[in-house]
Order: sequence, then C-alpha cells, then structure tokens
Amino acid sequence: MRTETPMPALSGHGRTVCVTGAGGFIASWLVKRLLEKGYTVRGTVRNPVDPKNDHLRALEGAADRLTLLRADLLDPDSLLEAFSGCDGVFHAASPVTDDPEKMIEPAIRGTRYVITAAADSGMKRVVFTSSIGTVYMNPYRDPNMPVDDTCWSDFEYCKRTENWYCYAKTVAEQGAWELARKRGLDLVVVNPVLVLGPLLQPTVNASTDHVMKYLTGSAKTYVNAAQAYVHVKDVAEAHVRVYEAADAHGRYICAESTLHRGELCRILAKLFPEYPIPTKCKDEVNPPVIGYKFSNQRLKDLGMEFVPVLQCLYETVKSLQEKGMLPVLPPNDEHHHQELITS
Repeated sequence: MRTETPMPALSGHGRTVCVTGAGGFIASWLVKRLLEKGYTVRGTVRNPVDPKNDHLRALEGAADRLTLLRADLLDPDSLLEAFSGCDGVFHAASPVTDDPEKMIEPAIRGTRYVITAAADSGMKRVVFTSSIGTVYMNPYRDPNMPVDDTCWSDFEYCKRTENWYCYAKTVAEQGAWELARKRGLDLVVVNPVLVLGPLLQPTVNASTDHVMKYLTGSAKTYVNAAQAYVHVKDVAEAHVRVYEAADAHGRYICAESTLHRGELCRILAKLFPEYPIPTKCKDEVNPPVIGYKFSNQRLKDLGMEFVPVLQCLYETVKSLQEKGMLPVLPPNDEHHHQELITS
C-alpha cells in the first residue's frame, strides 16, 4: 500500500476555484478532490441540467459547495462570468480526438480565451491540464534518455504524422505560456500520460477504451507500441498539489510507468483470465518497441507517490464491470486477483 504525505486536511476552506469541463474523466476526479479538501467549486459544463452531470452533484460536499455553470470555451464572456469571484482556475476542458476539425480550434483558441479571462479576472493561479502529447512527439530524441519537463513535441512531426491531438495540445500549451508571460499570470501545467482508473462519469472515455478493446474481443492482436500510464486519482492530486505549493512553477509530468502493449495484455490476462485478451502482436517482424522513460521527479518532490500500474489496470476493469459497461464473466476468482495486486 502507498502512504501519502499528509497535507492540511481542509486547505481549500474558504477558497473558491473554477474547473473547466467539469464533467470529464480527469475533471470529475479533480472536482471530487477539491470538494474533499474544502474548496468551493464552480464547474463549467455545456449544459448544467444534463443528467450526464449527475455524478458531480452526487459527490460529497457538492450540495453545499459545487455550482455547475453553462460555459463555452469559445465564448469569452461565459468564461469571465464563470471565473468571477474565483481565486484560481483549473483548465481541464479539452476535446480528445484526432479529428482536426474538432481538435484544433477548441484546444488552441479555447485555451487562449481561458488564459485571457483568468488574467482579466485577477486570478492568483491557473493550472492547465496539458498532455504528454506536448512532450514526447519528437523523432529526433534519443529514446534512451529520460523525457522530462524541458522536452517539447515537434510541430512539423505532429503535422506530418497527422497527430492532430498532439499538434493542437502543443500549440495550445506553448500559446498559454506565451500569453501568461505577457499578462503576468501565474501558470502551472500538468502533463499526464494515458490516464486510467475508475470512472465517475457515466460514459467510457478515450483512455478507458484503450483497455476495454482488449477485453471485449474487438482487438484480435495488439500493436507493437509502448504506452505510459497513470491513475486518475494521482492526476487529480497532482493538480491540487501544484495549485497549493507556493513555489510550484513550469510543467509537471504525471506518469507512473511505461508498458509495451504485449505486457499490458499479459497483465490483463493474469488479472482477468476469463476475457478474450489477445496474445499475438500485429507486428511479428520487428523487435518490441521500447517506450520512453518519463520523469515524474518534480511531482515526487511535492510529496506525491503514485498508484502502481497493476492496480490502475485492476481498478479500471472493475469499474467497467460495476458500471455495466463490460460483462462480468465466470470464473471470477477474487482471491487470485487480490493476490496479484498485493504481491
């Protein structure tokens, strides 16, 4: 079991913050964590009365300290209204897609409007949820060197490979830094890798689907690729820590460990042998790709300890089962699961 460095229990007491895109996977956990710490939270959503936001209203402390507001990233006035009276902003809203139409405009222009509205509102600090996609997409990097907060993705490479998600997030983050410097705004950035863990929201998100496809039988093989993972609770905790640490600055990579897709499938097959998890790699010619090593040292320096990837995977699948998104298949040997987790 991990032990957490204790922080002041209700450090958010009497403080009001805004979370953009509050209904998203990371943002929902962030709202939960902020409420636990005593903050009053204003969450922006597309439609406050939509039942898909009911999971936020059900959070402990939400009845007294959570307000959901209608806001649009591309409507600066709605952002100004949402930020009014807040001490800080967590900008977590962003589309996750490789469709350039849906990705580029909201990510880039939306972030610019958030930074501008935050500066106009006299914010103390803005924490921006960026992505590891702004860090590692660079073919000229030595794969044996650890990737840290000084690394940036290469625009041209993102364009050439049509990775519009990484392209838009990189342009958005660089634009945010530039604008924050111009406006004298205190900006801190969190760069999470692929985020796993239990769902609070009622729908499957892109990162959870990454695991789900190996359990449903829709993926017959796995690709020759590696991916870094982190628990959603740790991502939420990282946001709160960089917001509260007076000397926090710059970018914070939020990652636990990197697995080859074959290793991911082997772990899933050990934890949940009842599912049709692929055992073959799509590419049987080349050696297994070695993933980048991401440095999470800056967050460890803030006292963070990370949930191990094995536990992340276990909790993700259990959550999909509990929410009825994945059928529970026999045999379900609970003791066997726990043994693997704790060993």
